[in-house]
Amino acid sequence: MNSIVSTVPRIDIEHARFNMVEQQIRPWDVLDPVVLDLLMRIRREDFVPAGHRALAFADLEIPLGHGETMLSPKLEARMLQELGVQQDDSILEVGTGSGYMTALLASLGRHVYSVDIVPDFTRAAAPRLSAAGIRNVTLETGDAARGWDKHGPYDAIVLTGSVPVLPESFQSSLKPGGRLLAVVGAAPAMQARLITCAGNNAFRTVALFETCIAPLKNAQQPQRFVF
Repeated sequence: MNSIVSTVPRIDIEHARFNMVEQQIRPWDVLDPVVLDLLMRIRREDFVPAGHRALAFADLEIPLGHGETMLSPKLEARMLQELGVQQDDSILEVGTGSGYMTALLASLGRHVYSVDIVPDFTRAAAPRLSAAGIRNVTLETGDAARGWDKHGPYDAIVLTGSVPVLPESFQSSLKPGGRLLAVVGAAPAMQARLITCAGNNAFRTVALFETCIAPLKNAQQPQRFVF
């Protein structure tokens, strides 16, 4: 008896991937050809939980379990573009999640140190990255919401969850010329910022766009004044 495999035809997957790039990502000002090519090459569907695979290319956040979600494709792409990863970059990623952003960063930079507070995410990302042929990644489980200087200083740092207050420890972990991308604020008013180390403890901050994403667990909270 012939077995029937329930899968989406490959041509349909490629069409969905193309539509994701052309209809979601390009209109969100992601125009870097290197980033766009990478989004066509790295198989996002392989990093989505099996029960949500049909939503791999949809313009939404996909549940990962443990109360966490995978960022929308256009936000992942925009963050990657704004970070401007270079071939020799040593990168810190705070929040491994599905491992998809990890794969994108590793495909552009020299090495990615990715940290997640949820052990299940670290364990699940490892075989996904290996299957994609990505080896230049160190996965660690830990609480990096307030910094992770273990492998620093870094050329690039990206926080995949928001922080109400951005800890100074992240800026201190940047090399001269290093870039930090973080979403700062509280819902519903959050702002994606790119912070560049100009050297000698000097930093330049650029406000990129408004968005709203889930906060990192144990993120630093603003001081409350008691009268």
